[in-house]
Amino acid sequence: MDMMDAERIYRENILDHYKRPRRYGRMEGADAESEGANPVCGDEIRVWLKLKGERIEDARFEAAACAICTASASMLLEQVVGKKTRQALGMGRQEVLALLGINPGPARLKCALLPLEVLKAALKKPASKGGGKDAGKG
Repeated sequence: MDMMDAERIYRENILDHYKRPRRYGRMEGADAESEGANPVCGDEIRVWLKLKGERIEDARFEAAACAICTASASMLLEQVVGKKTRQALGMGRQEVLALLGINPGPARLKCALLPLEVLKAALKKPASKGGGKDAGKG
């Protein structure tokens, strides 16, 4: 497989996660939650987590976001369910870009990384059962 084929496959995967996002939808009774926005692109995302001890038992998100941000959230949350919270907190830019399979370029990098920022913000504070707002603001 040449580079063009690989990039086409990754782009198709991104579109699939955008059109049919995994782990999409509100979560009642979440143990942790946060939301964030990218004012440049207009992306808005909220993440809910169900925790069992130090493990992420379930993760959900809702977003009004571009394809890169939505696909990133979908792939990232699929990846972190079952992991220890410290493993998720240790994830960085390279892991997100590896999941996407492409470098989105400087203009879309914030779109790709916003779900990770919001995930980490949720893990760093407990859910206020009325709703939490934090990551990516400003």
